[in-house]
Amino acid sequence: MQALAEFLGADTTAEFVWILIGLAGQALFMGRFLIQWVASEKAKRSVIPLAFWWFSIGGAAVLLAYAIHRGDPVFILGQSLGFFIYARNLWLIRAERRDAVAAFVVRELHRVV
Repeated sequence: MQALAEFLGADTTAEFVWILIGLAGQALFMGRFLIQWVASEKAKRSVIPLAFWWFSIGGAAVLLAYAIHRGDPVFILGQSLGFFIYARNLWLIRAERRDAVAAFVVRELHRVV
């Protein structure tokens, strides 16, 4: 483990942990593209599944924490903006699904009555 820490340029255990956190955030970001690719291949068209947005917000949150720890204003700004965009997309999807459920309930009530 010490050799890995040295390879990654970590001088302390705490810095090594932060590097692992940064790598985990980057893995979430990479994972979102794999999810999108697999979903698109399966559907035989371009799709963006809900998991893409959850991986995006998870990756942004973890990388934002890492960027704040590193004190990198460019990285902080980039991840902050992305975090809000991904959260907004999740909010819009939630609202769309809520409206679809409400419309379904209204249709069913009219059908029964």
